Amino acid sequence: MTRRYDLSRAGIMGATTSGTARVSIMAVLITVGFTTTLFLLAGANPIEAYLQYLVVPLTKQFTLLEVLVASTPILLTGAAVAIAFRAGFWNIGAEGQLLAGAVAAAAIGPLVGDLSPWLAIPLMIAGGALAGAAWVLVPALLRVRLGIDEVVTTLLLNPVALLMVNALLHGPWRDPKTGFPESPRIAASAIYPDLIPKSRLHLGFVVALVVILVAWFVMTRTAAGLRMRAVGLSPHAARFAGMNVERTLLRVALVSGAIAGIAGVGEVAGIQHKLTSGLSSGFGYTGIVVAMLGGLTMPGVLLAGLLLGDLTVGASSASRALNIPSEMGEVVQGVLLLVTVGLLAVRHGRVTRSDPPPDEAEVDLEPAGAGSGEPGPRAPVEPVPI
Repeated sequence: MTRRYDLSRAGIMGATTSGTARVSIMAVLITVGFTTTLFLLAGANPIEAYLQYLVVPLTKQFTLLEVLVASTPILLTGAAVAIAFRAGFWNIGAEGQLLAGAVAAAAIGPLVGDLSPWLAIPLMIAGGALAGAAWVLVPALLRVRLGIDEVVTTLLLNPVALLMVNALLHGPWRDPKTGFPESPRIAASAIYPDLIPKSRLHLGFVVALVVILVAWFVMTRTAAGLRMRAVGLSPHAARFAGMNVERTLLRVALVSGAIAGIAGVGEVAGIQHKLTSGLSSGFGYTGIVVAMLGGLTMPGVLLAGLLLGDLTVGASSASRALNIPSEMGEVVQGVLLLVTVGLLAVRHGRVTRSDPPPDEAEVDLEPAGAGSGEPGPRAPVEPVPI
């Protein structure tokens, strides 16, 4: 049996995005079913609980803007994770890369007081992006040079980043006047301007939208995006087609880390205005939920990020209105991630079981247009799921 690998734009897009919307809808419905029992055990009406979680935050201007604020960092980490996963680089370290970007912003912010915001803010964003990329560089090199699993290395660097933050806050950056573990306040010129007066919605939300738009264009409309998706779909076939798989993975990993680093800049420049130990409430891990629920596509990431931002804000109002623990919002997010991953695993398992046996998978190397009538040489290759 001869198998031909279709590396055209349409072929790859069809293989990677088919059924993702259906999986996301099923994941949401199954999560609602599971968590209904939890709400009943907590003594709350599930219908009223989900109204508080999802509808009430959208009914007032203040809470609606807070949904956008809560969505900003997870839109960026979701985009970072989705880009990496789409290329087959399993970056679980967006949390550490976000913290690295925040450290860079806290270091650069106090030094740019003499610059205008038009220079100070881009400089701080660039510094955070470089810090995030640097944080993922070692796991990326270990993957492409030595074949070491990046799931482990990127995950283990997350607590290292947190320890680095705590060391700085309890050491050289501790406030000498108050003794609080927080860095010096960044310069006024480095603070993200508010998009709407008397609200917390800041420039970082626009930055997140721009990053998602650029990522969507690159992934779907450029040759670089085609190579990235081809490598993620089948590195063996991509290598056979002449693509440099290792270089593509390295570049994608650095871009993913840079975007996560920009998320850290937003939390310093837009919210805290300094580095604190509680700067991130697990935005990097929530980004994994956003990426998986969004089907590893940028429009999906945008919708999933807004949904989880809504859920985050609604958790506070539901806790007050229904007297249930505010941690229920995190429980819902966790169940949603597990269900989404489980559905994708089942779907992938069905595709894998439909593949032919290894000795039947081969690539036809017969030159196109050959008129000799003799079959061309055939080279067996390792089977890969399509």
